[in-house]
Amino acid sequence: MASKTLTEFFPPAKRLKPLPPVETLNPPSSLSTVCNSYNKDSSSNLTPDEKSRIEINRCFALAKRNLRICNERVSKARAEGLTFVKLEELLVEKTWLEALPGELGKPYMKNLCEFVGREARGSTPIYPPPFLIFNALNSTPFDRVNVVILGQDPYHGPGQAMGLSFSVPQGVKIPSSLVNIFKELQQDVGCSIPSHGNLERWAVQGVLLLNAVLTVKHHQANSHAKRGWELFTDAVIRAISHKKTGVVFLLWGNSAQEKARLIDASKHHVLRSAHPSGLSAHKGFFGCRYFTNNFYMRCLNKPLIELPFLAVLA
Repeated sequence: MASKTLTEFFPPAKRLKPLPPVETLNPPSSLSTVCNSYNKDSSSNLTPDEKSRIEINRCFALAKRNLRICNERVSKARAEGLTFVKLEELLVEKTWLEALPGELGKPYMKNLCEFVGREARGSTPIYPPPFLIFNALNSTPFDRVNVVILGQDPYHGPGQAMGLSFSVPQGVKIPSSLVNIFKELQQDVGCSIPSHGNLERWAVQGVLLLNAVLTVKHHQANSHAKRGWELFTDAVIRAISHKKTGVVFLLWGNSAQEKARLIDASKHHVLRSAHPSGLSAHKGFFGCRYFTNNFYMRCLNKPLIELPFLAVLA
């Protein structure tokens, strides 16, 4: 099978139909009448692919807005002489605040906030940067979640962690686990391996890239485990399981599979395999074909092009 790029699965959207000249329009009763009429006509002429791209761009804009709000709150706190902003101020996506009512105010979260604050004031850096701690939730609204990929804890090297499991910013070397994910995607779908590891476009299309633990100390994997983060991410999984249906949970490795107890398998699709790390990818991750065959036949029953994993990453 000839190798294709991810972009080839999504050809560029056609140019939208331009607004007709003013003289061809009937005299409107108001400006809003013109706008509503044009939006309705334009929308009806769009292909499903064009509508999908418009929706993705809208979600991207929402994610960037949430990111900007978090960044502004961190900057404001620092300007006021504070070394760390409260965790409750860093989750700003409204749909998650509604799905997790009162969770951020529970005693364990207050203790967790104090712990993370102490760690941030120490001499050893912690990751990701504060404004990215809840990036997975701020980038993927609750009502758009259709796939959950669970990781363990953030990458612990400088500049790697960005609050999305398995993802790294563009320009950062792609970690081995993500390389193996791309290899399986290539083997399964036939597309070429991307040149970077930024998975933001997966996130805005409804793939919740969630780690079980959301912070970590520099070069110390699992250093923030068993401090309260697991209770919070358990609450996230429970909310998805209880309030949604038909979500696909990809549980790669033993750590992720511990969350299976929180998922109602009668309502959702739980797919297990080995972890994609270099140590275990050959023990069942390679060849699992969750991107097409299992994913397509057993779960979504959607055409291949609708799978969020085939999003353009560039």
